[in-house]
Order: sequence, then C-alpha cells, then structure tokens
Amino acid sequence: MKKALVTTGGGDCPGLNAVIRAIVKRAQQTTNWEVYGSMEAFNGVLRSPKEIIKLDDEKVAGIHTKGGTILQTTNKGGPFSWPVQKEDGSWITEDRSDEMIEYLHREGFDAVINIGGDGSQKISYQLFKKGLNVIGVPKTIDNDLACTDYTFGFQTAVDIATDAVDKLVTTAASHHRLMILEVMGRGAGWIALHSAIGGGAEVCLIPEIPYDIDKVLERLNTRYVGGRGFAIIVIAEGAKPIDGTVVARKSDEVGYENIRLGGVAYQLSDQLKKAGFEHDIREMVLGHLQRGGTPIAYDRVLATQFGVKAMEMAINEEFGRMVSFLDHDITSVSLERATEGQNLVNPNGFLVQTAKGVGISFGD
Repeated sequence: MKKALVTTGGGDCPGLNAVIRAIVKRAQQTTNWEVYGSMEAFNGVLRSPKEIIKLDDEKVAGIHTKGGTILQTTNKGGPFSWPVQKEDGSWITEDRSDEMIEYLHREGFDAVINIGGDGSQKISYQLFKKGLNVIGVPKTIDNDLACTDYTFGFQTAVDIATDAVDKLVTTAASHHRLMILEVMGRGAGWIALHSAIGGGAEVCLIPEIPYDIDKVLERLNTRYVGGRGFAIIVIAEGAKPIDGTVVARKSDEVGYENIRLGGVAYQLSDQLKKAGFEHDIREMVLGHLQRGGTPIAYDRVLATQFGVKAMEMAINEEFGRMVSFLDHDITSVSLERATEGQNLVNPNGFLVQTAKGVGISFGD
C-alpha cells in the first residue's frame, strides 16, 4: 500500500478543504493508495508526539463547503527554520529538514502534497532537491503565485471585498464621505483591482503603480459639488506613494519571518488631509474577513481540479512539480519555475486599461 502525506501551510484560504477532499476522493479510485495529513503544515511531522492523521471518507465528508482547513495551518517555523528556545529565553532556529525527510522515508511515505503559497512552495522545492517526493498545490488569496493564472481562494476574497465596497457606497452617500477600503494582497494588487472594478470605486491604489497624492485628490474633487458628494477608494495593503515606502513592520511573533502589512488606509487619509481634501474621511481595514468563510463555487471547482490533478501526479510519480491553471487547462510546472518570480498586475495590461476606461484613477 502506497502512502501520500498532505500538508496545508501559510495563511488559511477558502478552498483548502476542497483540495484535501479531492485528493482523498481521487486516491480512493485506486486500490493501493492511502492518504494522511500532517497538522499545521510540516509541524505535525516535526513535533513529538507526531500529529499525523489518516484521511478517509469520514474525515473529508462535506468539508468542501467549509472555509479554513481541517489540517490547520501555520506560517511560522517549518523544517528549515524550526524555532528553539534557549536557556536564556532567547530564540534560535534549527534546520530539521534532513531529520524530517529521513522520518518520512522510514515511515514509507511515497509522496508529499504540499498546499500553500510562495513561501510554502519554496519549501517544497528545497525539500525536493534534498530527495523528498514533493508535489505543490498553489494556494493564496493574493493570486500572486507565478506560473498559474489563478489560485483558489482569490475569487472568494474578491467577492468579499466587492461586497464591502457595495456596503460602503450606501453609508458614504448618506454622509457625503470618502470611504477608504484597505484590502489584502501584499505586493500584488489583484484583489484591490478586481473589487474596485466590480464595486465601482473612483480610485484604486495598488503596489504596481505608485500613486501621486495630488492626482488622487484631483480625481476625488470631481466627485463633490457644493460640498456634497461621496467617493470610494480601494487601496491594497502594499500600495505606496511615489518616492514613498510600504506601511509595514517586523513581527515580534516567534518563527514568523514575513513583515506585517497593514495601516496604509490611515496613511492615505492623513496624506489627503494634508493635501487639502476638505470632506469627511472614514477608513476601513477589511483584514482577515477576506480569508474566512465559505468558498464560492468557482473556488470549490478550481480547488477540486487542483486536488485531483495533484493525486494523479503522485500516482504517476511526477514529483518536483506544482499543479497549475494555465490557459484554461489544469497542468503542472516545475517547482523551480513556480518559485522564480511572482504574478503581479501589469500596469499596462487589459484589466488596468479597463479600469481606466470606466474612470477609475490609479493616482498616476
């Protein structure tokens, strides 16, 4: 009997459970594969006692409709940087990848399916180079992974953000206010761009197009006549002004290596007031609401396609590759290619041109 291990790493994302379910369902179509799951990414393998569970029909029944992941997840630590506390209370990290790989080989795991974003897939590639049979599945609401047109979870996040724009329009109109909605995306503006178009915002500020505050102000002023009017700005958390910097801070959480973004809406509000904007402004940071809740049908379907493909790749021993959605086809690319860059908004692309065609300003 062959064994596959499934992990979910990085931030949670609508559709993770649909992938897990699809992997198990596809494995059941064969007669010689069992599927297991490691809790909290690879932490379940690294901990003592181990936290590895068998995934069967009972475990995955109906989970495709639920957000989050039944395997739980983490963006701290991992096999290459396991946090260890010293006697003096300080923390260091250890590389436990060889130990983990040796354990998985000893326990007879024939394939590891690692579901995660860019950080998780870089771990996948490193493990593959060290001799582990790894297959990657791309996951992120940010839609910023290279070599795949879309990642599951993105469309659900866009729906949530667009719904927020819709709701802000009514309160903005009632009070003649400017509402600034900050959405996630890190260094990519996909969520902001889609929700700004879908919700009909006047201004969309994204990391790929640094903004000029005077041009933003110019667009906003067209929305007010005699002190009356309203406007909506959608701003990505990684957006920044020309010659400015991203609003971010280093995390003090043990094992968390990424910078923490957030707060750009308040910075923009201050900039507008200093630039002479005279009307009421309110800020809203949508935050983790974009990650939670039930995945929409599109993401359930895409996640299921990814899960089935990943299990078929394991059966066919196509290791060192990541599942990919390219040109409306479910295919795969090498992990090396998948981790070489990012999928960012093209400032001259058709979607930006569409937004500009309906009057949305990018402050450029």
